[in-house]
Amino acid sequence: MFDRVAETYDSVGVPWFTPIARQLVDELAPAAGESALDIGCGRGAALWPLADAVGGEGRVTGIDLSTEMVRATGADLAATGLGHVTLKVMDASDPDLEPASFDVIASSLVLFFLPDPAAALRSWWQLLAPGGRLGISTFGPRDQLWTDIDKLFVPYLPQQLLDARTSGTAGPFSSDAGMAALLGAAGFDTTRTVGISQPVSFSDVGEWHAWARSHGERAMWDAVGDNAEGIRSRAAELLAAGRGPDGRTVLTQQVRLSLAVRPKQ
Repeated sequence: MFDRVAETYDSVGVPWFTPIARQLVDELAPAAGESALDIGCGRGAALWPLADAVGGEGRVTGIDLSTEMVRATGADLAATGLGHVTLKVMDASDPDLEPASFDVIASSLVLFFLPDPAAALRSWWQLLAPGGRLGISTFGPRDQLWTDIDKLFVPYLPQQLLDARTSGTAGPFSSDAGMAALLGAAGFDTTRTVGISQPVSFSDVGEWHAWARSHGERAMWDAVGDNAEGIRSRAAELLAAGRGPDGRTVLTQQVRLSLAVRPKQ
């Protein structure tokens, strides 16, 4: 599915993944000359700010399981001429990279997709140098309008798309304390949480529909089959009812940034 959306991912004129990832990188505060890893780099939402922060004297590695994401981002990279950024097709669950070789690891909106998040975090711990920093972003609650739109899909979704862990309604991804415990169990220390409120704005149902099919929600559209037009029509009514004085509808997602450190000892 991520191969299919690689060309449109975060590039349909609706800012979404990029502002979330930039805030995550800001919290990690990469320094010039450091070595950074972007796990699940997608189309570069965290990759580019990491590259800017560490500069030419540093290095950045981006990995993603989707070959099309890596291909498309590689084309963008070639156009920039940046020589300190490397891309690899690789599984985020257990990256085949040199242990203790990174000062910073960023992973934006990836961990909850993995079959064993705890095991993945343990493998990421191994990749950090002692004292190295990890930053991950996960989803919190959505506003009521967004929740109501999501409910239109529920009767048609397979069980894996209703996974409470992935949706953040249960398990470690549902609270700050749960994330802190997950990180602590993997060996991380000095955990802290930053909550952000990320809006996304649409002029009409057409703009929303194009955006919703341009990323991971494409799986929901694939699942509804012949019911897609009915869902779009009902969503249009909900979006119109929520339109503000400027003629746009704003949906808001809470995002949790979890920051941790590999102990020096």
